[in-house]
Amino acid sequence: MLRRWPAEPGPFALIARAGNTDRLHCLNAPAEAAGLARGMAAADARALCPGLITRPAAPEAEARFLAMLARWATRWCPWVGLEAPDGIVLDLTGAAHLHGGEAATLDRLRASLARGGITARLGLAGSRGAAWALAHYGTGTDVADGPLAPLPVEALRIDPDTAAGLRRMGLETLGQLMAQPRAPLARRFGPALITRLDQATGDRGEQISPLAEPPHDAVRLTLPEPIGLTDDLRGLTARLLERLCARLAAREAGARSLRLTLRRVDQSDTEVELRLASPMVDPARILPLFDRGIDAVDSGFGIDQLRLQATLVEPMPPRQLTQRGAGQNRARSAALDDLVTRIGNRIGLENVQRLLPADSHIPERAFLRAPFAWSEPAGGWSAPRPRPLRLFPPEPIEAATREPGPHPPHRFRWRRMRLTTLRATGPERIAPEWWLDDPDWRRGLRDYWRIETREGRRLWLYFTPQDPGWFAQGEFA
Repeated sequence: MLRRWPAEPGPFALIARAGNTDRLHCLNAPAEAAGLARGMAAADARALCPGLITRPAAPEAEARFLAMLARWATRWCPWVGLEAPDGIVLDLTGAAHLHGGEAATLDRLRASLARGGITARLGLAGSRGAAWALAHYGTGTDVADGPLAPLPVEALRIDPDTAAGLRRMGLETLGQLMAQPRAPLARRFGPALITRLDQATGDRGEQISPLAEPPHDAVRLTLPEPIGLTDDLRGLTARLLERLCARLAAREAGARSLRLTLRRVDQSDTEVELRLASPMVDPARILPLFDRGIDAVDSGFGIDQLRLQATLVEPMPPRQLTQRGAGQNRARSAALDDLVTRIGNRIGLENVQRLLPADSHIPERAFLRAPFAWSEPAGGWSAPRPRPLRLFPPEPIEAATREPGPHPPHRFRWRRMRLTTLRATGPERIAPEWWLDDPDWRRGLRDYWRIETREGRRLWLYFTPQDPGWFAQGEFA
């Protein structure tokens, strides 16, 4: 984090929220020299050091950086694991001689980190627990096989309550703790303390779990001779799809976005992007969706390499295979997804939308628009009375006759058409949502009527009692 603010010369610390209190999450050497410590309340730290500069901590960003640092450290040895929350552990067994020995490896590692602007505390020992203790509580920036006896009891990676209990007994260093009989310590503090002590001395081994390799969702095919025919490209794409889909199906995942990269003999690349409306893992369904992109490929003097990558992968939802009619429903859903994929790759998947019900009694707010590819169909389309098939912004109508009271006019003019009311059903009173300021509802209450006209139009009209006037807002089928 200090790399983001390299110009902070004085005491500097990162603040993290713990419970209801802001505490020091990490601090630099000047802050430690001022008497501050990790875990101290931020208010107490500012009172003790008025010149303290603080910034909010970003635990997620730190975790990503630590994982990146662990991947980088595999250049020194193949067995690298995380030592949460702020360290990594390397097993140099069988690899130190490649860099001139353990001490030389430590020096080169520290120099590489320094070139990257990273200040690290390094520890080298025969056990993981001893290396952790030397790195966190040893003197200097790196300690190789240093003595454990002078280190405090916190170097055993024990919880604060156990460390406080040991200090109340007068046991402040590891040397004093190792000199005590183990049975009384185990009865008072539990077996975890003895386990940590054995791990530090090397009497008990400790497993190092290396980082799992991220899945590689890409396949490649290099050709001995360049090709340029569309049918050949389609056939080779089918072979790549079979390999990639088998790899995805093995971990119950499906592709949402695919990229086909075609390398021409002049070393230039042509890419075909395919975005899918739902996670797919069936090569037979995906291949026809590539047709439009493959037909538009300019092969030039020939293509000698194809690479297919799943750029976006999502888990496949579990499916029940024993339900009657499930196969027909899946086929219908798959056909709809394929259709949306074809349309979406022309106009954009985000432009293919569906309507979802919303919790509002206002007609124009009773639905939401959501992209089809990133939403699921929802039920709950219920209304107290029928709603029009087409809904449009309110349009004033011209009443040719004035009926007594708030009744629909017998004859009126709408969209340059003269209409005559044959049957009227209503009213249905709808009140505005007073907690929202909608300019269209500033006229107040609305009394809605379903109007059937002699000319065949079936309209949805409303009347505003506070500011008398008639408007058309919808049309029934």
